[in-house]
Amino acid sequence: MLLEQINQPEDLKRLSVEQLEQLAAETRQFLVEKLSITGGHLSSNLGVVELTIALHYLFDSPKDKFIFDVGHQSYVHKMFTGRKDQFDTLRKYKGLCGFVKRSESEHDVWEAGHSSTSLSAAMGMAMARDLKGESNRVVAIIGDGALTGGMAFEALNHIGHEKKNLMVILNDNEMSIAPNVGAMHNYLGKIRSDKHYVRAKEEVEHLLKKIPAIGGTLAKTMEKLKDSLKYLLVSGVIFEELGFTYLGPIDGNNLPLLLETLKQAEKVEGPVMVHILTLKGKGYTPAEKDSFAWHGASPYKIESGQMLKSAGPPMYTDVFSNTLIELAEKDSRIVAVTPAMPGGSGLLKFAKQFPNRMIDVGIAEQHAATLCAGLASEGVKPVYAVYSTFLQRAYDQVVHDICRANLNVIFAIDRAGFVGPDGETHQGVYDTAYLRSIPNMTLMMPKDENELRHMMKTAVDYDDGPIAVRYPRISGLGVSMEEPLKAIPIGSWEVLRPGDSAVVLAVGPMIPIAMEAAELLAKEGVQLRVVNARFIKPMDDAMLHQLAKERLPMITLEEGTQMGGFGSGVLEFYASQGVYGLQIKIIGIPDYFVEHGSVPEQRKEVGLTVERLVSEVQSLVPRKRQHA
Repeated sequence: MLLEQINQPEDLKRLSVEQLEQLAAETRQFLVEKLSITGGHLSSNLGVVELTIALHYLFDSPKDKFIFDVGHQSYVHKMFTGRKDQFDTLRKYKGLCGFVKRSESEHDVWEAGHSSTSLSAAMGMAMARDLKGESNRVVAIIGDGALTGGMAFEALNHIGHEKKNLMVILNDNEMSIAPNVGAMHNYLGKIRSDKHYVRAKEEVEHLLKKIPAIGGTLAKTMEKLKDSLKYLLVSGVIFEELGFTYLGPIDGNNLPLLLETLKQAEKVEGPVMVHILTLKGKGYTPAEKDSFAWHGASPYKIESGQMLKSAGPPMYTDVFSNTLIELAEKDSRIVAVTPAMPGGSGLLKFAKQFPNRMIDVGIAEQHAATLCAGLASEGVKPVYAVYSTFLQRAYDQVVHDICRANLNVIFAIDRAGFVGPDGETHQGVYDTAYLRSIPNMTLMMPKDENELRHMMKTAVDYDDGPIAVRYPRISGLGVSMEEPLKAIPIGSWEVLRPGDSAVVLAVGPMIPIAMEAAELLAKEGVQLRVVNARFIKPMDDAMLHQLAKERLPMITLEEGTQMGGFGSGVLEFYASQGVYGLQIKIIGIPDYFVEHGSVPEQRKEVGLTVERLVSEVQSLVPRKRQHA
């Protein structure tokens, strides 16, 4: 096995091209076997095996900088940079990260879990290199899906203007997580399919090679002729217009051709765009047939490709999806908007039933937000379905275009709270803090899947501005969902368990933890009142005033940041009312990034557990009350 001999990039350089192709096959087999146990991003990594081999074979990491956009396609890079033996721990607690991670290896020079950042980072590294008088290469690897992001366009414009030596590899597999949309996708498709252009380009290049070097004038004339063919046969030539030398498209899974093209690209002065076509899921038939399903795979059976998912209550995402369809059947104003996540956000069924009311804008969270504002301004009811971590990218649009105008946009915020193996780049733990501070925003979170249904009804009926419902990346509790949909009074909380020893104000998935802690405390004679604080903003002022009168010790419990979160809001309320002297403890996520692992492991790390809550209550309740 050649793969057993590869522990660092220099090991690759001793192999022949034929051996590299054997290594590619062994690498794919390794990935399929390992990810069948751990799960992970399979299809994207299978597609970039040859590319990653070529980069490490020709260039010198970490001196030469490889900047992977998003970073979930870096498994092969990790294998060749000393981490092959850690793949049994991939995406597990304290194990190998599923994205590029700077603290993990000197070869990981950039890290990201969001798309479209690689070009800006590469430009910064290229400018730093030139400022320091160094000569290393900077290579950005970006997918065709990520290229639709506005940040990528901004970077392309700047790179073309500055003319720095920088290589961009456009990994074009016609897929990001979902089928790509937009003009850039269509443009790339035209380049892929235009055989007339490719043949004409080859003929002109062949002609130029036959002409002896007899002066600059003829050479320039012939180059203009060559360029004119691009304008004649491929509309736009957008990359060359932006200042890049464009090479391609070529077969990115053809290793000899890829090596030769990258050698040519290395000789180019200024920015160069190498456009490669790769097959997502290459080498594993189930992933080739359905790269969407295999983008982020759970453990599976290698032979059949069957995913090993456990049965149980529906995921919150599925409950959202079914409820939105139920509401849309009765309300023609409802449209769904997603930034390239129709599958992950549960909107595929909605799209099938209401194709004209489903809008996928591509990887463009900012545009999606302002699009929703435009829709709402004309009386439409847009439902912006987005992961919490991705909504961060549209913060200004939420503030400036939606909340400031008090428009009726509904935010369906998926993956709110811990997200398990995707880790720190995807944790949905900041939206409470950044949304509750914006005027006109209403923010709520359900205690279970049935309450999510009613919150969706509440949001659709609400006409007084933007409203958000956040829900976690977990299964529901298995509660009944047969009752008809009804709106919940805005700002109302509910007491789920009475008690006169202490009070816990719990949000969303923290409710079961609070209820279990209350059961344990009751055995000690401590009666913990459990409140479902389902509205994070506005809060239940009347209940907060009543709690102040009772002077009971109080604990807030949330799967979000302590700083600026729900608990902070409770403290702010009492400070604004001039109420002092209350015993209030905030339990939330401390001020650091929580890494990957299972959700229970992440909760245990930060103290969002039954044991912690019991301990905190015991410390707040006087001993005599505990045994009364």
